Amino acid sequence: MSLLDLVIFLPLIGFLALLLVPRGAPGMSRTAALGISLVIFLVSLGLLGPYWFAQPTGYTFSTDIPWISTPTIRYHVGLDGLSLWLILLTTLLTPICIVISWKYIQNRVKEYFAFLLLLEFGLIGVFVALDLFLFYVFWEITLVPMYFLIGIWGHDRRIYAAVKFFLYTMAGSVLMLAAMIYLYNRSGSFDFTIIQSMIQTGRLSLSWEEQILLFLAFFIAFAIKVPLFPLHTWLPDAHVEAPTAGSVMLASVMLKMGCYGLIRFCLPLFPNAARSCSGWINALAITGIIYGALVAMVQPNMKKLVAYSSVSHLGFVVLGIFSFTQQGMDGAVYQMLNHGISTGGLFIMVGYLYERRHSLEIKSFGGVATPAPNLSTVFLITTLASIGLPLLNNFIGEFLVLQGAATVNFSWTVFAAIGVILSAVYMLWMYQRVIYGRATEDLAHHMPDLSGREWAAMLPLLVLMVWMGSFSQSFLPPISAQTAKILEQSKVGVDFRVSVKNPAPVLSSAVENKETGSAAR
Repeated sequence: MSLLDLVIFLPLIGFLALLLVPRGAPGMSRTAALGISLVIFLVSLGLLGPYWFAQPTGYTFSTDIPWISTPTIRYHVGLDGLSLWLILLTTLLTPICIVISWKYIQNRVKEYFAFLLLLEFGLIGVFVALDLFLFYVFWEITLVPMYFLIGIWGHDRRIYAAVKFFLYTMAGSVLMLAAMIYLYNRSGSFDFTIIQSMIQTGRLSLSWEEQILLFLAFFIAFAIKVPLFPLHTWLPDAHVEAPTAGSVMLASVMLKMGCYGLIRFCLPLFPNAARSCSGWINALAITGIIYGALVAMVQPNMKKLVAYSSVSHLGFVVLGIFSFTQQGMDGAVYQMLNHGISTGGLFIMVGYLYERRHSLEIKSFGGVATPAPNLSTVFLITTLASIGLPLLNNFIGEFLVLQGAATVNFSWTVFAAIGVILSAVYMLWMYQRVIYGRATEDLAHHMPDLSGREWAAMLPLLVLMVWMGSFSQSFLPPISAQTAKILEQSKVGVDFRVSVKNPAPVLSSAVENKETGSAAR
């Protein structure tokens, strides 16, 4: 068993252990969940080892053993620069979610924290699975705990939001499963690395129609999860009704499953289809950037505002991916991490305000800075990170995405940059209405400043906001090494390239034209 296997299965062991805790001992459930999650995070830090001084070219901590003989399904997992930081983000945020839920969750405490650990198990598995069927299993596992977290511990319309979330994701998952089964019938394997090798070497040749249909089946499943406009309508409801920890894990990690799937599977497996569809996909991404920002601007509910900001920010991720440039791809992956830190922090701060005021409406606040100056300061730093202030984390990701898009189509950058401006408008306007002004006597009596427990949850995120914005080279080298490899794998027109040794002068122009035409495809 490798270190990665330990990181994968420790949350599952923790989930089963929590189920054995007596229901009448909520304190024991909280303590056990926090202890288990902290152990998982510390163990996961060992995954940094191979990337500390060098950039491995292949998968590290790989395990490939038989699971099911017929059909051929294997337990094949591995780590690379794309999945490394996403796993660490998951293992970091899980104990933070347990800390912020410490006092808020008072009913079915054991089950709540058990579901958080089960969710962590599924999320880690999604980011390391190299067998398509295994990936699908982990993908579906994440649905179950999130469905219950929203449906049991959510707010007034929690059942509606949970069912909508489940149905949207399941609809996309069915298409993805059908595409996986088709690939298995054509290749004889569910193993991603084998299928990828067969496509690149020509042993598996997909027609243009097959590539388009398979790409769209995968793409729709991932686009729903991102969520990409116009498949985003489940997200605001899920965020508003979910408990704070559910919103944090949903925004910070679960949405990244869709972005990860686009990079890991859609680009290398179906490169011609991906590049052919990039024009309208980028149009949808830019539409989502501007639409999400405009709708966020008019929201009276803080959680819904932050939810629509996610639609806008993740549009940058999709734009970076389908720019097919090194800067754009690096920025997309880095923005996935940045969004996880800054938007997770925003949901935590909104949760703190809700616990004090029992309202998510902006009009219920005003003047928070007077009774709670520390809370207001932390909220300001998190807000500035979200809007992309230089020296804070979101700036690096958005800048790289815009730089990569500009090298392909400058008009994309112009329209996407509008979203950056609008994000400053809606976030600072919300901050002004919530934090400044005269505090009412009722608010002043129900607005204590940050406690030690609340500081403990936010401090690691504040450190990362500054660290990732000021010292991005601490994180980018493993990402760049992997994105460069994926870009190489996603080159188009491989079947049409010609290689002529010492061509005669009369043939050189024809060869050049044919190569140029294949690249254009």
